[in-house]
Amino acid sequence: MYRTHSNGELRLQDQGKEVKLVGWVQRVRNLGGMTFIDLRDRYGITQLTINEQADAEVKDIVGQLGREFVIQATGAVVERSSKNSKISTGEIEVIISKIAILNAAEVPPFTIEDESDGGEELRAKYRYLDLRRGPLRRAMELRHRMAQEVRCYLDSVIFLEIETPFLIKSTPEGARDFVVPSRMNQGEFYALPQSPQTFKQLLMVAGYDRYFQIVRCFRDEDLRADRQPEFTQIDCEMAFVEREDVLQTFEGLITHLFKSVLNVEFKEAFPRMSYADAMKYYGSDKPDIRFDMRMVELNDVVKGKNFSVFDNAQYIGGICTEGCADYTRKQLDELTEWVKRPQIGATGLVYIRLTAEGIKSSVDKFYIAEELQKLAALFNAKQGDLILILAGAKRKTMEALGSLRIEMGNRLGLRQKNVYAPLWVYDFPLLEWDDETQRFYAMHHPFTSPKPEDMDKFYSKDKEALRQVNANAYDFVLNGVEIGGGSIRIHEAKVQQRMFEVLGLNAEETAYKFGFIIDAFKYGAPPHGGIAFGFDRFCALFGGQESIRDYIAFPKNNAGRDVMLDAPSKIDEAQMKELGIATIG
Repeated sequence: MYRTHSNGELRLQDQGKEVKLVGWVQRVRNLGGMTFIDLRDRYGITQLTINEQADAEVKDIVGQLGREFVIQATGAVVERSSKNSKISTGEIEVIISKIAILNAAEVPPFTIEDESDGGEELRAKYRYLDLRRGPLRRAMELRHRMAQEVRCYLDSVIFLEIETPFLIKSTPEGARDFVVPSRMNQGEFYALPQSPQTFKQLLMVAGYDRYFQIVRCFRDEDLRADRQPEFTQIDCEMAFVEREDVLQTFEGLITHLFKSVLNVEFKEAFPRMSYADAMKYYGSDKPDIRFDMRMVELNDVVKGKNFSVFDNAQYIGGICTEGCADYTRKQLDELTEWVKRPQIGATGLVYIRLTAEGIKSSVDKFYIAEELQKLAALFNAKQGDLILILAGAKRKTMEALGSLRIEMGNRLGLRQKNVYAPLWVYDFPLLEWDDETQRFYAMHHPFTSPKPEDMDKFYSKDKEALRQVNANAYDFVLNGVEIGGGSIRIHEAKVQQRMFEVLGLNAEETAYKFGFIIDAFKYGAPPHGGIAFGFDRFCALFGGQESIRDYIAFPKNNAGRDVMLDAPSKIDEAQMKELGIATIG
């Protein structure tokens, strides 16, 4: 056999054992009469020692070693005189009697250590080397552990893991599809699934009332730190359920993951919040509730004082930042520039400071001290606090104020990574109106059911009534990040046909794109609902990181490219001809 033990396994109780170890050379330290090798595998590091008594052949081979050589070493386990508490095998070392080079290695393009000297693009090009580093190894182990615990929990509550197809029909009602040409059916194309949505609903029709899948999904969309063109979902569906059944079941999954993986327990049920309240108080449909700093609308108290910025604004709102009244003019100017950035979009910033000398603001000429005090009372502000106010168009200003709240939370150290604040957000609008295309789009997806109490509005021909229809949908938010989303689905053919009608699809388009699911609903579809969690995001959050890339073995870069494989790439003319496709431009 190549090895008797891994490099993270040996302890003091193994003294005297003759062992065989294999792995990669992390480093070689030659101290004259003694040479030390740090031998690494995915389980840990063991120190190998070549002393003066080693035979000439061993010393000769050791002299040839370089970083990342793959070797096999045989020797005896002894207690280490200079112990290393930073590694699990730090109390022992192995005195080498025999060594063999299994594969020599070129000098790697960056150091294979926790703190590497390689930049992101370089490490992406040599991802197989980057995966040898401790942080990525730990990320992959965390991902594996979470996947196993997901399966363990869902199996315990009688869910079946069922695979669904990757080559499906393109139904572009959300993000762009990745399409795959068919050689056997030239001129026709498959799409890679953005989610298994219709298949899991068909499984409910088929009688498999509890389904799940840890599944790869594909979306051709612009990328950010928390997005990839291919990603993984924990995809789930249940039949004969209402919203509360779904929330309780998957709150159980979430609490199980926290307990089993992070040893974090939640003493109480997760809080719930409507979409309307999330926007009103936090300016976001995924609020971070680790800290308070709620937004307060000020329209009724600040208008009519001849301050045109407020008088002409559709929405005026503010936040109170505790203990920030000592912000200097330079700091306030910097905050003003921050909110004016294009990605935030505010036109300016008004401030009120509650100091020991009294209340001061950037709008003193329009508001007397008593008026400012009444305004401050709406925030329960006290001496030492700073109130920040934005004004403008309602939706845009609320979102900008929500972004400012998050920024101040960061600056004040209120968003601690080891604090977890789960939240269910529900009752989203069913539809979004787009002025450019003059049509409604589904805010979640076209299979989401309207709330039962909004059905009359759903069948209305009035655009304003349709805007007011709420979806029977819900999101799971953790620390200001949307981790999962789902809904109670439409399960009646006539309701599904009405949804497509509202979305602007005529009968012919509906039959062509979605006829299969409408037909299925005619054969006894049960009430059903489900949820999908972003598995990569979940893993990154459990690992204390914002980017999901380290939790995916082979991710793409910001341009959607795999720089290791140099993909996407062109295919040769013979393949193009065989597929019956050509490029233009």
